[in-house]
Amino acid sequence: MNRYPIWKYAIIVIAMVVGILYTLPNFFGEAPAVQVSAIKITVKVDAGTQARVQDALKAAGLAADLVTLDGSSIKARFDGTEIQLKAKDAIEKALNPDPGNAGYVVALNLLSRSPAWLTALNAFPMYLGLDLRGGVHFMLQVDMQAALIKKAESSAGDIRTSLREKNVRHGGIDRVGQTIEVRFRDAQTLAAAKALIQDQFADLQSVDAPNGDGYLLTASIKPEAARRVQEQALKQNITTLHNRINELGVAEPVIQQQGLDRIVVQLPGVQDTAKAKDILGRTATLEVRMVDESSEGRAAESGAAVPFGSERYLERSGQGVIVKKQVILTGENLTDAQPGFDSQTQEAVVNLTLDAKGARIFRDVTRESIGKRMAILLFEKGKGEVVTAPVIRSEIGGGRVQISGRMTTMEAHDTALLLRAGSLAAPMEIIEEKTIGPSLGAENIAKGFNSVTWGFVAVAIFMCFYYMLFGVFSSIALAVNLLLLVAVLSMLQATLTLPGMAAMALVLGMAIDANVLINERVREELRNGASAQAAIHTGYDRAWATILDSNITTLIAGVALLTFGSGPVRGFAVVHVLGILTSMFSGVFFSRGLVNLWYGRQNKLKSVSIGTIWRPQPDTQVKSN
Repeated sequence: MNRYPIWKYAIIVIAMVVGILYTLPNFFGEAPAVQVSAIKITVKVDAGTQARVQDALKAAGLAADLVTLDGSSIKARFDGTEIQLKAKDAIEKALNPDPGNAGYVVALNLLSRSPAWLTALNAFPMYLGLDLRGGVHFMLQVDMQAALIKKAESSAGDIRTSLREKNVRHGGIDRVGQTIEVRFRDAQTLAAAKALIQDQFADLQSVDAPNGDGYLLTASIKPEAARRVQEQALKQNITTLHNRINELGVAEPVIQQQGLDRIVVQLPGVQDTAKAKDILGRTATLEVRMVDESSEGRAAESGAAVPFGSERYLERSGQGVIVKKQVILTGENLTDAQPGFDSQTQEAVVNLTLDAKGARIFRDVTRESIGKRMAILLFEKGKGEVVTAPVIRSEIGGGRVQISGRMTTMEAHDTALLLRAGSLAAPMEIIEEKTIGPSLGAENIAKGFNSVTWGFVAVAIFMCFYYMLFGVFSSIALAVNLLLLVAVLSMLQATLTLPGMAAMALVLGMAIDANVLINERVREELRNGASAQAAIHTGYDRAWATILDSNITTLIAGVALLTFGSGPVRGFAVVHVLGILTSMFSGVFFSRGLVNLWYGRQNKLKSVSIGTIWRPQPDTQVKSN
C-alpha cells in the first residue's frame, strides 16, 4: 500500500544529486579579479592579449590564481584585494602605454572560486544583486529638449530636400529652437509648401503669418509626436546602455526607466567607479563618406598636406585614407545590423539595413559614383576609424548594405552590436551616484543568511517536537526544498537580492504547511480507528487536493507580482514562485518517499511516531435515582 516503485526513488535520487551539484558553487564565494575588455571594436582580445597580461604580471612579480580567456574578455583571479589593485596597475601600463589612446578597459571585478569540474558542468553560483554584492548606482537625467531639437534639425533638412524635389522655391529655412521657420515670397508658394508638409510630415503642425513683403511658415512638432520622440529617445538610450555595459561582463546589471526622463543603472560587483562611468559614456556611430581621389588626396595618403574639405583617417592596417568631410549617411539611417558571412568568399561581414530615406540616398550616390571609393567609418569617443573603403561597382538599391574588411566572426558580431545600439538619442547627465561597498554587501548576506537559517531551525524544532518522527521527515523535506530552490535559482542564473532572501525565509514557513496538513490528516485517520498503513495512505491522498488548491492560489498571486512588478518586487516574486513549485515536490513527493521507505515494508505496523493523538472521550450518561 505504502511502497514507492523504483522509478520514483530514482527521480528523488536524481533530484538530490542535481540539487547538490548546482547548489555547491554558492558555497565557494568570490575572489578579487581583474577583467580586460576592448574599448574599440578594432582591438582584439585573444590568446596574444592573454600572453601579454601574463607577462605583465610576471614582470611585476605578481602571481594570479587563474588567467582565462572568456569570450571577448580576459579574467585574472587573485588571492586578495591588495594584489588585485597592484595587478590592475601593472596590466593597465602594459596594455595602455598611452592613456590618451587606450585600447583596453582594465576593470576590477569579482569571480567565483568554484572548481573547474563544477564550471565544466555549467554549475555557477547565483548572481547577487547590488544590495548583497556591492557595486555602483547611477541615476541619469536624459535631456529631452535636446532630443526634440535633434528631431527638429532632422525635419528641417528633410523639408529642404522635399521642397527642392517638388521645385517649391523658398527664401530660406532656419531652425529656431524646436521650431522650423520657412520664408516665402507669395501666397501660392506658401500654399504649396503647406500642402507638402501636411502630406509628407505627419508629425509636424504649421502656422503661417505675413512677414514683411512675404510670408513666414512656422512648423513645430505636434504634442503627441513630441511624446513619441521622447519615449523613443529614452528607449534608445536604455538599449545603448545595455549593449555597452554587457561588454564589461557585469553580471545582471539593472538598467530601467524611472519617471519620464530618468534612467537608473545599477552595476553589481563593479568596484571601479571611474571605469563604470567610462562604460556608460561609450557609444559608437557610423558615417558613410566618399574617398577623396583627387591628386591632392592621393598625395596626402603618402604624408602630404590634407586638402581643404577632406580629413585623414586610418584603416585597420594603419594605412591612411583621405575622405571628404561631407557625410552621406549616418547611423541614424540604420534600422538593423546583423553579423553574417559573404556567400562567395565566406568571410565574416556585417549586413546593414537602411531606412527609406537612407536607401534612397545610398542608391542615388552609388549610381552617380560608379568606379569611385566609398569609406565606411566607425566613430567612438570622437575618434574615427575606416572599417572598409570599397570601390563602387554598380548601383546599390533596396536599402541593404554589406560591410566587409577582413573581420573575424567575433569582430563582425561586435560591430553589428555597436551599430544596432547606435549613439545616444539624447545627452544624459549623472545626477546621482553612490557606491555600495562589498563589506556592506557581505553584512547584508550575513543578515539574510541568518534569517533563513534561524527560521529553518525554529520550524524544524517545532515540527520534531510536535510530530515526532513525522516531524523529522517534514524537516528533512524542508531542507530538500531549500536545497532545490537554491539549485533552481543557480541553474536559471537568477539574481538574488535582499527581498529575494526575505521571500526565501517566507517560503520555508509556507512550505511546511503542506506537511502540517498531511500530518493532521494522518492523525485524523488514526483517531477514526484506521490502521497505521491505511492512515498514512489516506492522509497523503486526502491532503493532496487541499495542498494543490492552496498552492495554486498562492502561485497566482506570485505570477501577478512577477508579471507586473519590477525591481525589488520582481526579485521577491521570482523566489516566491520557484519556492512554491519546489515545496510541492519536497513536501508531498519527497516526504512520502521517506515515510514509505521507513514504514512501507512493515506489514504488521501497529503504530506510527506522529506525536500525541487526541481522541474524543465517549459520552457518559448519568442517571439519578
